[in-house]
Amino acid sequence: MASTPKRVPIPKNGVDYRGKIVLAPMVRSGELPSRLLALKYGADLVWGPETIDKSMIGTTKRMNPITSTIDYTRAPSNASRKTALPSKESLIYRLHPARERGRLIFQIGTCSPAHAVEAARLVAPHVAGIDVNAGCPKPFSTSGGMGAALLQTPDLLASILSALVKEIGEAYEIGISVKIRLLETPEKTEALVKKLCDTGITGLTVHCRTTPMRPRERAIRDQLRMIADVCRTAGVACIMNGDVKDRDEALQLVQEFGADGAMIATAAEANPSVFRPINEGGLLPWHEVVREYMKIALEVDNKWGNTKFTLGQLMPGKLEVFRKVTGSKSYSEVSRVLELDDMYDCAKAVDDRLGLSAQKQISKAKKANENNRSAQAAGGDVVARKLNRGGSSPLSARGVTTVPSIAV
Repeated sequence: MASTPKRVPIPKNGVDYRGKIVLAPMVRSGELPSRLLALKYGADLVWGPETIDKSMIGTTKRMNPITSTIDYTRAPSNASRKTALPSKESLIYRLHPARERGRLIFQIGTCSPAHAVEAARLVAPHVAGIDVNAGCPKPFSTSGGMGAALLQTPDLLASILSALVKEIGEAYEIGISVKIRLLETPEKTEALVKKLCDTGITGLTVHCRTTPMRPRERAIRDQLRMIADVCRTAGVACIMNGDVKDRDEALQLVQEFGADGAMIATAAEANPSVFRPINEGGLLPWHEVVREYMKIALEVDNKWGNTKFTLGQLMPGKLEVFRKVTGSKSYSEVSRVLELDDMYDCAKAVDDRLGLSAQKQISKAKKANENNRSAQAAGGDVVARKLNRGGSSPLSARGVTTVPSIAV
């Protein structure tokens, strides 16, 4: 009789990654509206964008009565400087406790067990798991010893995971996981995966590229089955990531390589309806996705800059409407551009709450002042040029007697 495969117990408030097709952690493309849209289209779980531990430590947690979200904010660093608009607190992280309940994984950027625990403790009551980023190759992460830099300090990475398992996982009954990249050789990758699986984590995601590789380079899946086998032996769920285009392909690849689940990144950034299976309609046209995204973005008062960026990812770049959207400066303006007239009133209200209306008025006034100064300067230049030519000297200087005007 075959023995039951070993499985690390899934905590009461955690979630089993097995059998899940999930949204990858992505800076800018992983904010709340993108996550909620992915869930709407069928993502089983969503990872938030990597959030650095020190940026979370010291934040203020508030329940937002308008958006029904939990917001983590901090006072602006320029609060003492005089500006045209009153200083606002910086929004560090926003989650929706009802709509993301049991399906949100908070990814943390860290290189310190103590800082990781301190930051994770702030969000642990509201998420299904904490994931450590050990795969980001970008300098802003690796230069501080975080992200993919942790792959070169496996003892430190293991100590971070062990601390999170003990101080956060056990205390809040949620899972702890890690996301890595491939190392230089299969032997090094295998040794690292074994070491990490011994820390008590419930899941491990492998991005099937090495640290130097860029997204345009084809994912390497030669080591995937080996990694999945190591994880299975340890009872840890293995999620694959890299060049997964939609749910149906994800399920096929999971079966082919023996992984437990799959993570979609770039394809979901371009169109989150990739989580819809073909038998339920599959990929939706961009304009339907954009409408749904805008609706959600307005519901949660999403930062305008992030909304504008995401719209740019969701729309074909060759269209004229794309140019108009990327040139828009507010929700109300872009709702007109996209002909979302039913959202216009809501868009104006969000503009007011975000201060976009005030910024627009200040920009108009500033532009008017600049135009006035330019006109005045241009007028002065004309007078100066005429005087220099001697063609516009006063009549008296030219011997002409002036005659007083007579009212008629």
